[in-house]
Amino acid sequence: MPHMPLFRGRGLFTAVAVVAVCVLAARPASSQSVNLPYHASMTAAEIVDQIQSHNRSRSDALRHFKALRHYAVQYKGFATTLAAGMDVEVTYDASSGKSFRVVSQSGSKFLCEKVLQRAVDSEKEASADKGATALTSANYKFQLTGTDVIEGRLAYVLQVDPLTESKFLYRGKIWVDAADFAVVKIDAEPAKNPSIWISRTQIDYTSAKTGDFWLPSQNRSETKVRIGGTAVLTIDYGTYQVASNDPHCCVGTK
Repeated sequence: MPHMPLFRGRGLFTAVAVVAVCVLAARPASSQSVNLPYHASMTAAEIVDQIQSHNRSRSDALRHFKALRHYAVQYKGFATTLAAGMDVEVTYDASSGKSFRVVSQSGSKFLCEKVLQRAVDSEKEASADKGATALTSANYKFQLTGTDVIEGRLAYVLQVDPLTESKFLYRGKIWVDAADFAVVKIDAEPAKNPSIWISRTQIDYTSAKTGDFWLPSQNRSETKVRIGGTAVLTIDYGTYQVASNDPHCCVGTK
């Protein structure tokens, strides 16, 4: 690859890694003991309060999980196509937090190091400061725009706008399960453009119910370069093994 396109690619790949964190930083959400009815009269502020309240309860209930994630990135542009993949074992423990172990990697070594490894490292950074990434009124302005049905379940749709241009925040729409108050879908873009070479980055994220818990399922971030080229980062969060403080909760699958 010529020197100048490679330089531009570095800015692009860094942006993709940072964008991934915007959605990865979301805390796990569970449906345990939160079978609340849908209330059409709820305000955005009340919904956000419910999200925070239930997140605290669910965080206390979640004791451990393990999953094998698959990260993949592909870059097309400047008459060049590059691709890489990485399998990462992720373990969460309530006492020690998350740990990451790279199991295998393939394809471009440059992409593995500059994009996929940075995506993993960025999640570690975000996990260390949950307050800065939390879906709260301290970080976002919220507006309730309506309701929708996701996988047969009713959800509130909220417009979210960041109060600061942090690399860990985003702007766009979130879908909140009306019974469990878990974020089940995000359609957004990063609050801060990490490079002048980037014209736009689109984030699409979904979570799924695993046993008694909602956990990340799929993430796709597509970044376009101002002078041409596209990078797509995808994360398949795999199958979870979950343990909670509820003695009736055991292994769950995605």
